[in-house]
This record gives sequence, C-alpha cells and structure tokens, in this order.
Amino acid sequence: MRIGLTKSWLLNQRKQAFTLAEVMIAVLIIGIVFVSLYLGISFGFGVTQLEREDVRATQIMLQRMEGIRLFTWDQLTNTALNPPTFQERFYPGTGNGTARGLTYTGTVAVTDITLTPTATYADRMKQVTVTVQWVSGRVPRTRSLTTYAAKNGIQRYIYNN
Repeated sequence: MRIGLTKSWLLNQRKQAFTLAEVMIAVLIIGIVFVSLYLGISFGFGVTQLEREDVRATQIMLQRMEGIRLFTWDQLTNTALNPPTFQERFYPGTGNGTARGLTYTGTVAVTDITLTPTATYADRMKQVTVTVQWVSGRVPRTRSLTTYAAKNGIQRYIYNN
C-alpha cells in the first residue's frame, strides 16, 4: 500500500518554518539586547570604581582635617607638623611589598581669612584648605575641603593653654 502526501500537509509544513529574514531579525534583536546588557554592566562597574576613588579622596581629606583640628594655634602653621604637601595610596600594597593603585597627591594651605568688610577677629582666624588630586584613567580629578580655625578654638579645651 502506498500513501501519498496531500497538498494540505505540504502547505502546513511550509507555514511552520521560519524564513531567513525572520531569523536575521531575531539575531539582530538578541545582539542588541546582549550588547546593551554588557554596556550597562560595564557602566555600572565604572561608576562604582569612580565612587570608590572619590570616597577614598574624602577619607584622606577628613583624616588631614581631623589632625589639623587637634593642632594648637602655633602648630597650625608649623610645616614640620603640618606639611604643605603629602601623598596617599588607594591600594597601599600587598604582603610582598609591592604598592599598586592610585596615588593621591594632596596639599594643605593655611591662609589668613579675607572678609569684606574686615572683621576685628580676622587676625585670630585662619582658613585651612585641603586639596587632593589624582588621575583616574587619563582624567585628572580633584577634590577640596575648606574649614576655619580660630586662635581660641577647640584646641584650648584639649590642651588647656
């Protein structure tokens, strides 16, 4: 007995297959989705790295400011105790002594305050500015923190002078 294929079965088989154009559009859509996903993840890691560097710069500035807060009035302008330039590392090093990572270069500027109009207490106050600079990739970055120190400020409570 011989069974022949009917025309309806052949038409159904043609309708079940995908054309080359449909396959290419599907591949294009999948490609766009994967590229977008990869770029999103890469951007997220980049932003996280920049935020880590920024937080480290803030930690360095606050560390310097906390030390300055404990200085007496005479120690504030003493460059032996309060050096005008310094360097800190992001990754200080590993157990074998090799240091890698970012180098933060900082400056500490202790200047007289300038007020307009001139205040009577201007000679008993200093402006302290800590600036930190580093290079992230090829982009130079900088952060700065400014505060005031008074001759009869908090250090009089600490040192009782």
